This record gives sequence, C-alpha cells and structure tokens, in this order.
Amino acid sequence: MTKYCLTVTCPSTRGIVAAISTALAEQGCNIVDSSQFDDVETGRFFMRVSFVSEEGTGLAALQQSLAPAAQAFGMDYAFHDEAEKMKVVIMVSRFGHCLNDLLYRWRIGALPIEIVAVISNHMDYQKVVVNHDIPFHMIRVTKENKPEAEARILAVVEETGAELIVLARYMQVLSDAMCQKMSGRIINIHHSFLPSFKGANPYKQAFERGVKLIGATSHYVTADLDEGPIIEQDTIRVTHAQSPEDYVSLGRDVESQVLARAIHAHIHRRVFLNGNKTVVFPASPGSYASERMG
Repeated sequence: MTKYCLTVTCPSTRGIVAAISTALAEQGCNIVDSSQFDDVETGRFFMRVSFVSEEGTGLAALQQSLAPAAQAFGMDYAFHDEAEKMKVVIMVSRFGHCLNDLLYRWRIGALPIEIVAVISNHMDYQKVVVNHDIPFHMIRVTKENKPEAEARILAVVEETGAELIVLARYMQVLSDAMCQKMSGRIINIHHSFLPSFKGANPYKQAFERGVKLIGATSHYVTADLDEGPIIEQDTIRVTHAQSPEDYVSLGRDVESQVLARAIHAHIHRRVFLNGNKTVVFPASPGSYASERMG
C-alpha cells in the first residue's frame, strides 16, 4: 500500500476535517496519522494527514477527489508520496560539525533525503563529501563576485532539482534576491544568543556574562538576517566551572541536533509558514526509524 501525506491550509471554518476525511475514504484511503491547528488570531487553519491508499488510488485521482472541497473552502493543499525523498543541497564553510552529523544521519537513513550536492566557499570538506559519492562544488564568495557566485549556486540548485538548501554553518550572508527566490526553502542554524550576543565569539561573550543556558535556533532564511520563522530550538545547561571552549563544544552538539530536527520536520511536510511564525506538527509514528545502524 502506498503511503501519502496531505498538507492543507485555508481560512478557518467548520466542516473542513469532515470534507477531507470523506474525500479520502471515498478513494479507499485509511488515515493513520493526523494533526491540525486552528489559529484564532489569524483565522487560518492548518492540517497534515498521513494515510495509506488501500485500493491503489494514485495522486491524480486523489487530487480530483479533493478538488470540490478545496474550492469550497479556499484550500492551499498538496499530496505527497512519502516514499519520495526530498532533494537537498547542503552549504558549509569551515565549521564541519553540522555537515558531518547530517552525512551520518543520511547514511543510516535517519534523515531520508537525497543529498544532490554540497557547496562550500572553502576546500576543507571536499574529500569528506566526495568519499560519500556526493558532488562537491567550491564557489568562492567575495564582495566583488557575490552576484556571480550566487548565480552559480542557484544554477546547481536548478540543475539538481533541489527542493531545499541547508546552511550547515555556511558563513556568508545571502542576498535579498536569493532569499526571496528560495523563500521557505532555505534552512539555517545559529546559536540562540542573538540578539544578545552578536558579532565574533558569541560563546566567549556568553561566558563573560555568566549565562546558565546556551542553545541553538534553526529557522527559515529571509532577507532580515537571522529573523526568519523559527522551526526548532533547544538549550543545554552550563555552569560557572566551564570554560569558553566548553561552551563552544557543547554548543556544537546542540546546533547539530537542532538543525537535524528542523530538516526532519521540513522534509516530512510538518512545517507550515504562518506569517512570521511557523506551525510545526509532531512527527508521525515510525518517521524517526533508521534504515540501518552505523
């Protein structure tokens, strides 16, 4: 049986869930997981439904079956075959902890994605990437060549058919034009000290202030630097007895975990943009299972 995912957003009103359930049941589908949220402030309704097609109904028939309800309720909706892996481009500079973590999760199947390319403005991780049989592109970025460099990056995205760009500690600010072109399709990771600790050595600044929590935030990239809709966050406790170097090491672990969780949510269609915020539904049963160990 083919497993599908349906995502829906529309103005909030009664009867939406009933219409969706009826349309799926009429096509021989069985809902195995469902999440919904009604935002009373914006009047928007969000829903994600995971279901199996017990009678072999295909995407075209599913689209046709939901079309009348979609028109009646003003739905933005999409069906996805859950067996299809999202194509992803990873971008990295000289900090490799997030890249290495993502490569491991990808290798064991914990992140069911297709990494179609890794782009960097340095050569540090070329060997690591090539050893995984993934195309590596070194694209240097300077003030003078930034438009040309971004054009080359977008060319890789288009040629590979990538649906998502992951900034795995890519230390370059993307232009407004690129952010707008890839809106909702670029995920970034950074320490959670912003805006308290901006600039160089944020962990050193945190150490000097005696903070008790350090953390990381993963968000969609927008033209407003580090102000995009937040997908995932986490923290870890630190004490007065730890050094700035301890903060950095602990921070790397949190960054890697938070970025991986944000990507996991995105590729499973669990994240919905809601103005400057996001709606992030819980993971479906079994979606964290790895294909293999080690």
